[in-house]
Amino acid sequence: MKLSVILINHNSRNGLRLALTSVQKAAHNIPHEIIVVDNASTDFSVDMVSTEFPQVKLFVNSTKESLSRAYNNILPETRGQYILLLNPDNIISADSFAKMNDFMDQHPLAGGVSVRMVDFKGDYLHHSKHTLSGAWAAFIRFVGLSSYFPKTYSVSKRKADWVEEFENKEIDVLNDTCMMLRRSVLEKTGMFDERFSMYGYNIDLSYRIRLQGFKNYYYSKTYIIQLPRKAVNKFSWNYFRHFYGAMFIFAAKYLFKLPVLNIKNIGELYPSSSYEIE
Repeated sequence: MKLSVILINHNSRNGLRLALTSVQKAAHNIPHEIIVVDNASTDFSVDMVSTEFPQVKLFVNSTKESLSRAYNNILPETRGQYILLLNPDNIISADSFAKMNDFMDQHPLAGGVSVRMVDFKGDYLHHSKHTLSGAWAAFIRFVGLSSYFPKTYSVSKRKADWVEEFENKEIDVLNDTCMMLRRSVLEKTGMFDERFSMYGYNIDLSYRIRLQGFKNYYYSKTYIIQLPRKAVNKFSWNYFRHFYGAMFIFAAKYLFKLPVLNIKNIGELYPSSSYEIE
């Protein structure tokens, strides 16, 4: 099988419906599977998927799990050569999967790829390429980890001009909104570190991909549309704990050699002979 698409959903029924419709169109003529993990929704998302998308593989969590754990729990169930992690509030363009697959096929050292993102008005979202937020960039410089991210622009150099928008480029960090991963690379890196429960899990995995000698890319020749999403309360304790806590976990892990958790190897959980391209 060529492609596995995973969407983790929590109370995003309407957005999920649009996302799944676009995913099905984009995956046409590609050997694929579409997996939805419902993360304890209460908005009848499960009923919607079961009724309107019976061909989608649906897994239901009785209690809400962190994103990193939800992904880790479902990754061993996938069979694709490439695994696309997609937020349920995004619409995929019809040519996205074909173009992303071709890009990965043509770049064997690509561990992962993210794509150009626009908002519902069509305006380019520069964080689709410059994934690190200003807070993360400032923290990394402060603790002396800038050398870990040599291809990341500083905050002062960020520009969302058209040249950068339509320019393919190697990047340090894959965007967690939409990232395609090479399964054989996950066999080497292991899956997500669950200490990064809500934020930073993509930063940690992207860094481990590069440590294994592979590359991360921003691919501009296709796009996804990000639908309006509920604003995050950045003054809440929950946000502070997970967002800023992830920074200190990252620093402790790589600066002070925090013991690595047993990040399971996806290859051990699902033998390679079972996911060859069909």
